[in-house]
Amino acid sequence: MTWKKFSGEIIQSSILEEVENAIIRETENGYKLKVCIGTDSQVKGAVTDFATVIVLLREHHGGFMYIHQEKSSQQVSIKERMLMEVQKSIETAYSICDLLDIYDVALEVHADINTSPSFKSNKALNDAMGYILSMGFIFKAKPEAFASSTCADKMVH
Repeated sequence: MTWKKFSGEIIQSSILEEVENAIIRETENGYKLKVCIGTDSQVKGAVTDFATVIVLLREHHGGFMYIHQEKSSQQVSIKERMLMEVQKSIETAYSICDLLDIYDVALEVHADINTSPSFKSNKALNDAMGYILSMGFIFKAKPEAFASSTCADKMVH
């Protein structure tokens, strides 16, 4: 899986190694970190563009992110697409959660799903929340889900 920095620079090492080096560097510089993971997607004709982000937040000092993008030509309903986004976020969270535990870094999984029933994405809210919470992760939906609704969103639009 190819990950890159916001600048577009491809990460040559594994994402696990990259995140660990970032945690060590940032904590040595005195920052308390939190990691937020989210995925967003955009349908463009017959193709759906997915972007998953790992956002490292420095308490009161901004943050930075790593991005993985992929495309799918599978035609799915909005609910299925929302759950595919959540699945990609969970897979990413699962791949780095042991590392975050070692360094005592908090983790949140963000879903780009609106809590208001008047939005189409809301159909997937209960399933997504159950999926994320059952995996033992902290769940955030819109408007608090900035990793998916702002950071990942920028990568697919």
